[in-house]
Formats: sequence, structure tokens, C-alpha cells
Amino acid sequence: MRPARALIDLQALRHNYQLAREVSGARALAVIKADAYGHGAVRCAQALQEQADGFAVACIEEALHLREAGIGVPILLLEGFFEADELALIEQHNLWCVVHSLWQLEAIERSRVSTPLTIWLKMDSGMHRVGLHPAEYQTVYQRLLASGKVAKVVLMSHFARADELDCPRSEEQLVVFQQARQGIIAEVSLRNSPAVLGWPQLGYKELANDWVRPGIMLYGATPFEQEQVAASRLQPVMTLESKIISVRELPTGEPVGYGGRFISERPTRVGVVAMGYADGYPRHAPTGTPVAVDGHLTRLIGRVSMDMLSVDLSDLPAAGLGSRVELWGKQVLASDVASHAATIPYQLFCNLRRAPLLYV
Repeated sequence: MRPARALIDLQALRHNYQLAREVSGARALAVIKADAYGHGAVRCAQALQEQADGFAVACIEEALHLREAGIGVPILLLEGFFEADELALIEQHNLWCVVHSLWQLEAIERSRVSTPLTIWLKMDSGMHRVGLHPAEYQTVYQRLLASGKVAKVVLMSHFARADELDCPRSEEQLVVFQQARQGIIAEVSLRNSPAVLGWPQLGYKELANDWVRPGIMLYGATPFEQEQVAASRLQPVMTLESKIISVRELPTGEPVGYGGRFISERPTRVGVVAMGYADGYPRHAPTGTPVAVDGHLTRLIGRVSMDMLSVDLSDLPAAGLGSRVELWGKQVLASDVASHAATIPYQLFCNLRRAPLLYV
């Protein structure tokens, strides 16, 4: 069988969740949207449900998939509902729901739900994606409480640039949020992974009953481009690996792969790996992107093709047919591969396909 596969370390996942709790001092919703960032939502939820305060997904389809698998802990719909008739399913399956638009408020007011809902009320404090304008936030909060359809409201917003450790935007957003919610006593959720790890100084202790929403950090990848102390404690969860399936000995001056983008500058020993962009490895990863062969670091050479890529074995004489290749994981960090490929580890994980997931 084709040797490409992704190993998922569930103990590392649990470690990273506990780190989010430890660093934040708060309750944590484990964000497992997009099939747990490519790691398998059901298996990740099963691994965490004994310790997790709840889960967060993008939409009701993802939530129902978890409920059908027997996941009974709270699940938050981060995008809320898209049609008013979803409210019946939200009530039936005891889901928590984000409200970020006036039409959602009005749909709840008109609804026939008999069990009061738990609503997370989202403010646009400066990201300008979704969320209520700060000036309307208090009014919407009061209307939700007055509707008779809501048992509890959690106040929330989302930071746009918390992954930039020298950027003042997060402090500015916190000021907007605090001013707009002044006088409301309620639970609060602001922090995503970069805010949990990189912004402990933002005065969160003033926000009682704080919730955090760790996402990328659960999977062991740093959200930062530079070294960061807390992020250095993360444990990679996914190891994408395959094997060498062919070896070529090339003289100086020979091209490798489509387009001849790599030309050997010396006699070069080339290993061909069963891994390509159809598996989710980034096509635009350039020559020099790190890989590990039998535990030794080397580099990608030439253009990535659909099912195969080439690596430099010139300095690894013991490597050959059947040698294990780590594309990213505990030795080759996904963030390093992403940096070389001009992308982010979120996209690497979410683009994974074809290579089977094996849980360890």
C-alpha cells in the first residue's frame, strides 16, 4: 500500500489543551472546526471530551456530526445559524450559538423555541469580518434577554492581529470591547490561540468567568512567526510521513522535476517520495524546504508534483529505498514548512487529504 500517512498523537493534543487552560487560567472551548483542522474532528473530540469544557465548530453540520458520534459536551456554533429554521435543531441538540448579526437576533425573537438558548454575542471590535457594531451591542444584549428565548449570554469578540506580538491592535480592540460592554455583567470570551499564548498582559483578569478558544495551538503549531516562550511548550500532533520509493544518481548540471526548476550543482543523489500536492503537501514549497529522512534533516529539491516529490540524499549515504520521510511533525515543524511555502500551518493541516489518518 502507498506509504503516505498522517500520524495523529492524541496525547499531544491533550497536552496542548491543558497548556491552554494553564496559560490562560480560564475555561477553554477546544476549536475543532474544519474536521479539527484536518486532524479528524470525531477522534479529537473523543480524546478531549473527558477534560474539555466544550467544543467550537463552524456550523451546524459539523456540530451534528459530533452529536451523532456521541459527543455530549457543549458545542458552540462559531458562525451561528445561516437560516432561521436551524434554530429548531439548535434547540433539539442543545447547541450553543453565536449571534453576530441583527437578522439572527430577529430570528430568535420570532422563533418558537421552548428551551432557552445559550447565546454567545459577538462584537466587531475591530476585525471587521462579522459581529455587531459596538454602538448596537448593548441594545441587542438587552433584546436577547427580553425575548424570553435566551437563558444565558456570553460576550465575545475576536482579535485580528494577536499573532503580531509587536502590534498594538489587540490592546485597541480590548478598549473598544470594554467600553461597549460597560455595565454588563456576563461571561466573556476574547482569546484565540495567539491571544492565549502571546498576550497575557491585556488585563484579562478584570474579565470574570473568562472563556478562551484555543484552535491552532491544540494541534501543536505556533501562530507566531518568531520564537515565543509559551508556544515553545506546544507538542506537534500531526506527523505527515511517507517513504523513499526511488533513488537517482545525477551528475552536475541535471534538472529535477517539472520545469527543471532545480539544477544539480554537484553530483546529487535524489530520493523520490510518495507524497505530493494531491495529499495536501504545498505545491509551491520551494527547493530548500526542510524534510527529514530517517531522522536526518535534508531538503526538498525541484517542483512538487501531484503524487511525488524529490529530496536531496547526497549527504545521507545510508538512506535509500524504504527510508522514512517526515514532511512535517515533531522534527520538521509545520510552521517551518509553511514559512518556506509562503503559507500558514492552518492551511497545511486543513488541506490534508488522501493520506490516511492513523491515531497513536
